[in-house]
Amino acid sequence: MKAYERLLNYVKVPTPSNEKSGTHPSSECQRVLADQLAEEMKALSVSDVRVEDKCYVYGKIPATKGYEGKTKLGFIAHMDTVSDFADHAVNPIVHENYDGKDLKLADSGRTLEVSVFPHLPSLAGRTLITSDGTTVLGADDKAGVAEIMTLAEALLAGEIPHGPISIGFTPDEEIGEGPDFFDVPGFDAEFAYTVDGGTEGEIEFENFNAAGAKFTVTGFNIHPGGAKDTMINAIAVASEIQSLLPEAESPRNTEGYEGFYHLTSMSGDVAHAESEYIIRDHDAEKFAAKEENLRRIEKAMNEKYGEGTVKLEIKEQYRNMAEKIRPCYHLVENAEEAARRAGMEPIVLPIRGGTDGARLSFMGLPCPNIGTGGYACHGPYEHITVEGMEKTMAMLKELVKIYAE
Repeated sequence: MKAYERLLNYVKVPTPSNEKSGTHPSSECQRVLADQLAEEMKALSVSDVRVEDKCYVYGKIPATKGYEGKTKLGFIAHMDTVSDFADHAVNPIVHENYDGKDLKLADSGRTLEVSVFPHLPSLAGRTLITSDGTTVLGADDKAGVAEIMTLAEALLAGEIPHGPISIGFTPDEEIGEGPDFFDVPGFDAEFAYTVDGGTEGEIEFENFNAAGAKFTVTGFNIHPGGAKDTMINAIAVASEIQSLLPEAESPRNTEGYEGFYHLTSMSGDVAHAESEYIIRDHDAEKFAAKEENLRRIEKAMNEKYGEGTVKLEIKEQYRNMAEKIRPCYHLVENAEEAARRAGMEPIVLPIRGGTDGARLSFMGLPCPNIGTGGYACHGPYEHITVEGMEKTMAMLKELVKIYAE
């Protein structure tokens, strides 16, 4: 099968993760795809296929005879999608010979517009895959899953001599829990690559340092007619906290290596309010300064309204994997060479987010990321091209060749 054919099959299996469930995996629907992938791997003759109780899928491809001593290489993708725009089944649509212009997404009322996505004209003549505009497509990261499965098929067919190869598919990446129960020793790879998001030819080994933050405000509710110097309006305090954060350091106003504070939710009433944030920065010192700024705000609010009015919780999520990748920079250099051999100019970019590879790198498995060929993930405008997936496939094959040389 072609990689895009697998993608069309996989996206029809709903797998949104659920950050509020408290279970592992966070949604039982992910097990359906996990079991499907395990059966497909067995049919391809992948060795040591297993689905663990936490919904991780593993398999191995033994080295070509004579290549047993080559680098043990792994490839990893995640099975879950975001929960936004994922409340009903995905209906993938294949647009052959796309003209590079604005494209209506079925009857959804949404249009893929060049004014919003200026790269679209560069895709003219390709076969474009979208959803019907009412859901995410799910190419993030089922395109990565499809590409790794197609790579496995090629290796097992004897197309490329190779060293030992390990395959892993994780749940719950989209809620930051993908590596939580990943079996690094059992995976048995010296190095690995995630294949996730990004356009074809993209190589990413730098990501944000990341944390989640939650302000809980305990107000004092009293009749507003007699509230002078007494009422503490929790919602108003939460809004005041937001006003104290620098507007220039929001996602809307940052790019590249610039970090941000991002308010993701706010709820409550006069008596009680909660506001949740994510904090991001590539630079460790600037990241620490952002966390310290939140602590200063907590202190200032309690001095103003009374001790215990505001409580701040900060939860570290992941760190910049660059410090673990730089000592084994061949991972980046070989990926760049693989892209060139596949006919692409490599694009090395910092990730304005995170991947499973970020935490896996700190768990002893250095793991940069390779783009799948996808665009506009996490929303109804997500799209990918057949040709982009084929280019990624060519790059992955060349990478395996390089480590077998």
